[in-house]
Amino acid sequence: MEPNRTQWQIRCAFNGFCKRVLKNETINIYNERRQRQSKETTFSDLTPQEENQLYTIDNHYEGETQDFQVRGKRITPKLLAEAMHTLPDEKRIAVLLYYFFNMSDVEIGQLLDIPRSTVQYRRTSSFELLKRFLEGRADEWDD
Repeated sequence: MEPNRTQWQIRCAFNGFCKRVLKNETINIYNERRQRQSKETTFSDLTPQEENQLYTIDNHYEGETQDFQVRGKRITPKLLAEAMHTLPDEKRIAVLLYYFFNMSDVEIGQLLDIPRSTVQYRRTSSFELLKRFLEGRADEWDD
């Protein structure tokens, strides 16, 4: 069934309207992108002085040792880092995500695609390994 002349004219007018809308939207996007690019600067175009304004270095703890005493044994950051490196990768990841990234066992389990109980086991069993390592090595390390 062929459309009559009025329907054909409406269809052509709508077709033209749609094409005009798409063309205008394309022009708007192009203009917005060009305007944004005129305001942006790439890192490679920055001078060294401008680069230095983008960050700061915290020297608050420089030269200080942050060691502490536990049951008469001295534990240093280096010793604690060494203890963490003795853990198997999967246990170290569980400890770091839980204590340093404040993730729950459920969130860690979803991230690593393992059950929550496995995450809890890895995390809690790590303490025994860390305890044994620190008990044997505390006071041995000198900064």
